[in-house]
Amino acid sequence: MPAELKRKRETEEEVTETTSFPKNKIKILLLEGVSDRGIKMLRDEGFQVEALKTALTEEELLVKIKGLHILGIRSKTQVSKKVIEASDKLLAMACFCIGTDQIDLNAAQEKGIPVFNAPFANTRSVAELIIGNIVGLSRKIGDCTAAMHRGAWFKQAIGCFEIRGKTLGIVGYGHIGAQVSVLAESMGMKVVYWDVIPKLPMGNATQISTLNELLAHSDFVSLHVPNLPSTKNMIGKEQFAQMKKGSCFMNASRGHVVVIPDLAAALKSEHLRGAYVDVFPTEPGKNGENLFESELRGCPNTLMTPHVGGSTEEAQAMIGEEVAAALLKCINEGSTYGAVNFPEVDMKKDGTMTTHRLLIIHENKPGVMSAINNVFTHAKANICQQFLNTKGSLGYVIMDTNVEASMEVKKQLTNMDTVIKVRVLY
Repeated sequence: MPAELKRKRETEEEVTETTSFPKNKIKILLLEGVSDRGIKMLRDEGFQVEALKTALTEEELLVKIKGLHILGIRSKTQVSKKVIEASDKLLAMACFCIGTDQIDLNAAQEKGIPVFNAPFANTRSVAELIIGNIVGLSRKIGDCTAAMHRGAWFKQAIGCFEIRGKTLGIVGYGHIGAQVSVLAESMGMKVVYWDVIPKLPMGNATQISTLNELLAHSDFVSLHVPNLPSTKNMIGKEQFAQMKKGSCFMNASRGHVVVIPDLAAALKSEHLRGAYVDVFPTEPGKNGENLFESELRGCPNTLMTPHVGGSTEEAQAMIGEEVAAALLKCINEGSTYGAVNFPEVDMKKDGTMTTHRLLIIHENKPGVMSAINNVFTHAKANICQQFLNTKGSLGYVIMDTNVEASMEVKKQLTNMDTVIKVRVLY
């Protein structure tokens, strides 16, 4: 190897060693039984990964969050503003599921912490569960099973129907709603749907102009909506009264979108013939006996599952891979592509091995980028490439610059009041 090239490589290795935070010191905490595949991807990268099967309380998180770089959860753990503010090294958080409402996203954004999720990986699992329970409700499988476990034998066809030719009304025609639509049509059902925005129908499905119209004409109603202020308690006494007598109701979306006592009343009065519910306003934080309380317990032809819509081995493996891959790109490259609360920035690596990458999270105010660029100018830094994006009050820019200037630039940026966080990679 030529002496000049050897000196150049030794310099690069020395700078990398003193600039990049060692991977074996990056601490990751994964809760609630995250898929082994995702855990392996992160451990194979050299990170310290602690994986627990259970959720943690706020008090427990306040202890664990100190010195933590990455926090990964599923649906039970609640990450409050108090927990986020107590963090001192947190780079990112991840929900190994679809929903992210269990994290205070605004507090995370204010502290410059992107939050990732897996919006598509469990679509098929939830859709199949809905179809299976449509059949289960139409044949009163739950009541038949409970009776036989008691030793009873009641064989009858009264009140049991085929689903072929029946109308399924889907509320929320996103990825899961559309997948349910396709599967339902393949079984001979007529599908109508309602969404707050126009959506391209799959197959022969028809978009309905109002929720009331959908409720009045559907034999089965299935909810697939996000957890938003506008969807809280969106289905209650008034909406159940508008549903066809003898129809069935299903919710595998979010627990707070249905008024559960009103659903129980509609079932007990036999206005509704059955219901399937997978999500609840209040859910136990751990597994065990004598933990679940609900007005739906004991209601006729009512099927319930403990928030398992996406809980299949296939879905959890895909979620683990998808979220772990996003975290790896965030840690190693600064990418925030797919983050739900953060400006999405994803810039290709510089292949010359002669640059450092600065990740600059800043307030989105007039003049901030001009001030940041002035820092590079005064440090005589050469910007090789950059990518800026903003979201709300937050801005995020990735800049690749020459190695010699990176630490001086970081020092000056850290002293700026409008800069929230700075990291240097490579």
